[in-house]
Amino acid sequence: MIRLSVNLNKIALIRNSRDTTNPSIPQHAQMCIDAGANGITVHPRPDQRHIRVTDCFDLASMLQVEFNIEGNPMTGPRKTERSDVGDYPGFMALVKEIRPTQCTLVPDGDGQLTSDHGFDLKQDGERVAQVIQELQSLGIRTSLFMDPDPEQIRLAAQTGTDRIELYTETYARAFREDDNLEHTFQQFLRAAEVAAEENLGLNAGHDLDLNNLPRFATIAGLKEVSIGHHLTVDAIQMGLANAVAAYQRALRTG
Repeated sequence: MIRLSVNLNKIALIRNSRDTTNPSIPQHAQMCIDAGANGITVHPRPDQRHIRVTDCFDLASMLQVEFNIEGNPMTGPRKTERSDVGDYPGFMALVKEIRPTQCTLVPDGDGQLTSDHGFDLKQDGERVAQVIQELQSLGIRTSLFMDPDPEQIRLAAQTGTDRIELYTETYARAFREDDNLEHTFQQFLRAAEVAAEENLGLNAGHDLDLNNLPRFATIAGLKEVSIGHHLTVDAIQMGLANAVAAYQRALRTG
């Protein structure tokens, strides 16, 4: 069974557009779980523009399902001018205190609107390996955000990571634009094969939706997908519980 982890960043973004606690992040996490989600994902960024540090602790105190925290392990502390938000302690400091089930390492920068590339482990492999060792010593499963590049995936295995998460934007774009879809999908099939050869668990995420998910879910060995933006958009039309159920059906269809 492919597990569905719902990313709550966009729910938090709606809340942060006003000086309010509504929508409640823990409440919406529970709604997702009650509707059949297998896990909850958050990606707290240093500017705390959506998920905040306090949200991470609130979720950690109530979740009975898998908790996945994403972010750049090299991001240090940041001050904030808002007393109601609090400072960002640095990604590793946050993860070490919370100790989520899984930590997905992503090489994003402060100025990025969203994650848009995987690790270059020719450049960062040594530093990433040290972070992975540190996280695993705390009992945290690790995953690396990676492009569907066989050479890079083999380098990921050398870091000691438990899993990789394939960055699926190129697949989603090819599906949406009907542009070279077969070639692109074959790249992801090959990436999954290499991950299996290297004994890496396989996750995936970014721009997956109800249209493109069933085909992607046919990839052998896929363990988990993390979906936030499109699921939240669909929830506006069909309701959150119905949206979660629809994504679970799309996974089963695949």
